[in-house]
Amino acid sequence: MPRPLRIGARSSPLPLAQAEHVRAALATHHPGISTEVVPVAAGERAAGEHPGLHAAAFSSAIEQALLAGECDVAVRSMKDVPGVPLVRVGTRFAAYLARGDRRDALVNRTGLPLGRLAPGTQISTSSVRRAALLARSHPHLKVAPIRGTVDARLAALDADVVSNLVLAASGLEHLGQRHRVAEVLGIERMCPALGAGVVGLQCRDDDTKTISLLAPLDDDRTRQEVTAERLLLHVLRGHCAAPLAGHCTTRPDGRLSLRGTVFAADGSRFLHSHQVGTDPGTLGTHVAHELLSSGARDLTAPEHVPSESSGSRLHV
Repeated sequence: MPRPLRIGARSSPLPLAQAEHVRAALATHHPGISTEVVPVAAGERAAGEHPGLHAAAFSSAIEQALLAGECDVAVRSMKDVPGVPLVRVGTRFAAYLARGDRRDALVNRTGLPLGRLAPGTQISTSSVRRAALLARSHPHLKVAPIRGTVDARLAALDADVVSNLVLAASGLEHLGQRHRVAEVLGIERMCPALGAGVVGLQCRDDDTKTISLLAPLDDDRTRQEVTAERLLLHVLRGHCAAPLAGHCTTRPDGRLSLRGTVFAADGSRFLHSHQVGTDPGTLGTHVAHELLSSGARDLTAPEHVPSESSGSRLHV
């Protein structure tokens, strides 16, 4: 019997759920295909370790597993894939699934939206981006850092360890937890992470069989948008813990609209750029350079991004 197509994913509930979604999509396009999920572990992040370094370590782990032949496809949440390198040598993103919800969501046990939370109410998040945006829009609320997988954070909420969480709406959807959302936060209020809502399928560059199998799963609109966002991230040398945000949308006339934001981690300063174009790579590069000319490098330098040692962080 032919060897099954091995789908590598991070060994936690959300990535494994995404991998099962990929299995189902492959079965739809290739009835009778044999697949299996291969969990890939990268280890726990050490106390005080910069979250961007841990993201890079996980990228390295799953890409090494891919290049070593331990799996044929790596399932990647594109918002967590660092911008440097843009693509690991010897690999390619053979497909991007149709984009899911790019928005963030407030989750609590009371059902209260952000606007009805009392002053001093604590909101827990793992994201520098979310913390800065909340500090700007709701300065009367207290933002507290938290780390751990999405399911671990939800368990902390159920155990009353935390009272409010801000999480990715698409992640909650994949885990079957969308019903827990108290409020979906619009992109005008909570600018998304670059690559938010996109699952990318990475494979070896010379694996023509797998590339062919993945081709029907590729969504062209998503590929155009995420390419623009990734070029913006790449030029700014960003990662998932960098003080960056942005999103690309496709206009009715087919042109791409890309917004990019760089900010101080405390929410005290924001730089914005918005451009429209037809070539995603050129568009992403132009928006990045406009931000750089406005002083973005001063805000994205490592000394301006807080580490865990700068404050207490709940680990769940």
